[in-house]
Amino acid sequence: MRTIIIFILCLQFNSIIAQDSEIVWWNPVTNEFPVIEGQAWPNEVESPYDRFPARAEKTVRKSVWNLSRHAAGLKIRFRSNAEEIVVRYKVRNKKEMDHMPATGVSGVDLYAITNDGAILWANGKRAFSDTITYRYSGLLPNDTYHKLGREYRLNLPLYNSVEWLEIGVSKNTHFQPLPVRKEKPILVYGTSIAHGACASRPGMAWTNILSRKMDRPLINLAFSGNGRLEKEVIDLVEEIDAKIVVIDCLPNLVRENEFSNAEIEKRVLNSVHQLRAKRPNTPILLTEHAGYTDGFIQPERLKSYTRVNEVQQAAFEKLKKEGIKNLHYLSYEELGLQLDDMVDGTHPNDLGMLHYAEAYERKLRNILNEPIGKATTTLPVTQYREPNNYDWEKRHREILEINSTNPPKKVFLANSIIHFWGGMPKAKLAREEKTWDKYFNPLGMGNYAYGWDRLENLLWRIYHGELDGFSAEQIIGMVSTNNLHLNTDEEIIKGHKLVIEAIQYRQPNAEIVWFGILPRREKEERVITLNEKIKELAQQMHIKYADIGAIFLKEDGKIDEGLFSDGLHPNKKGYIKMRKALLPFIKE
Repeated sequence: MRTIIIFILCLQFNSIIAQDSEIVWWNPVTNEFPVIEGQAWPNEVESPYDRFPARAEKTVRKSVWNLSRHAAGLKIRFRSNAEEIVVRYKVRNKKEMDHMPATGVSGVDLYAITNDGAILWANGKRAFSDTITYRYSGLLPNDTYHKLGREYRLNLPLYNSVEWLEIGVSKNTHFQPLPVRKEKPILVYGTSIAHGACASRPGMAWTNILSRKMDRPLINLAFSGNGRLEKEVIDLVEEIDAKIVVIDCLPNLVRENEFSNAEIEKRVLNSVHQLRAKRPNTPILLTEHAGYTDGFIQPERLKSYTRVNEVQQAAFEKLKKEGIKNLHYLSYEELGLQLDDMVDGTHPNDLGMLHYAEAYERKLRNILNEPIGKATTTLPVTQYREPNNYDWEKRHREILEINSTNPPKKVFLANSIIHFWGGMPKAKLAREEKTWDKYFNPLGMGNYAYGWDRLENLLWRIYHGELDGFSAEQIIGMVSTNNLHLNTDEEIIKGHKLVIEAIQYRQPNAEIVWFGILPRREKEERVITLNEKIKELAQQMHIKYADIGAIFLKEDGKIDEGLFSDGLHPNKKGYIKMRKALLPFIKE
């Protein structure tokens, strides 16, 4: 019997070896372009997964430097259609703590983004030994649009340093590393709570939840027990061009014998003054101590966090009176942590982390003017539906680059009908490029249309910088034909409203011309009805409305098939008619 058991175990072991021999391993450190997201100084680190530049070792305290070598907040993105993804890596330090499991301290955490932008989570079979292994098996290889799989995001360990890491997939599958995103990151300077204690796995740290909810890069400069508003750290923080700077350090300033009221006030004032001098326009958010869940039964604990909150709030009011602009505050009440939200009365469990992230999301969406609704048309997401024609993320990066180097005078926001007409950024498919080059390029028109985009995708693009950093003369929109089969007219109008509000906030001086959508086969009547509602919305929002759809219709109200290639996209003759109809609405 014992011989049989040993034989079976050997077969299983040999099977695992055989499987792994078919795996192709990829090391992010050796990739030709940067792929480790969450680092502010990727070219200056001593070790590939450090958070601070090597020069910081000479300026910050030793404890801060050592903690900066933890991989908290770092993630790696890639695209794959693999049915199994294996991650293997080695960490430097102890794999677990007495109040935080190994999966949180030293584990990795894999999420997926579908080609429609939905977030999925993958469960990995893990083995913690000298080399830690996570094996994600039985994965659905593809979504419905193509055979190139989907995006994955691997969150790295919260409380440990990564020595090396590899990701493996079968040699017969698609694997594409994705570059670090160009959007300005959320920057968090904080304590053990922002560092990740005590999440059960990396994806449940509030900083990583917030990064997912806002779908924005986040740089985590939190240091357990050492988030003390020190000038040496602020000197580094000010180097980062962030979307917003979050300062959440009060939990490490509660010891009254070490941090008096005057000392806390000085540190808050000095930190804000220094950041504002270097970054005059970056929003700064000061956060209160979220409290201790045992505070109401242990009065000294209640007193300690109440004291620091009162001191910081007074400092905040002083800064406002000085005229410091774009300074914001997240209060104890707004954080709203509940009785069962902590592991030890101090550090959040997963439920507490979620509540933290929800409070931060509400605050940041208000500060950054990125509101959302409940309908899918009002929930900004990415997409990756037709990579055979173009790469959606690459086009977004190209537009951000154009905005920073040679921004357009006019912007056309639309879907494939405009995208594949012509113009810049240049597309692989251009149905009437000569027409665009002759008539629209001289007007300074940027073609910011994306094939197969829906309202929620356009909303994401606006929230992520495609109308930032320049002042356009005119913004032209023709959107939502790709929402017709998924959403009601009411939902579509809600999406239009959020998109227009987002444009008005970011381009207050631009004239907005909002077109009704073009008629399409078997949807002619609905398009007419919807366009009347879009027209009414445009009037309510005080923007110009136009409708050129009649040029594509016959007398019986059906589309003229002779002007279309497929009942939706115009052919050459259709584009010529469309160009003539559009030009009168575009500023010379």
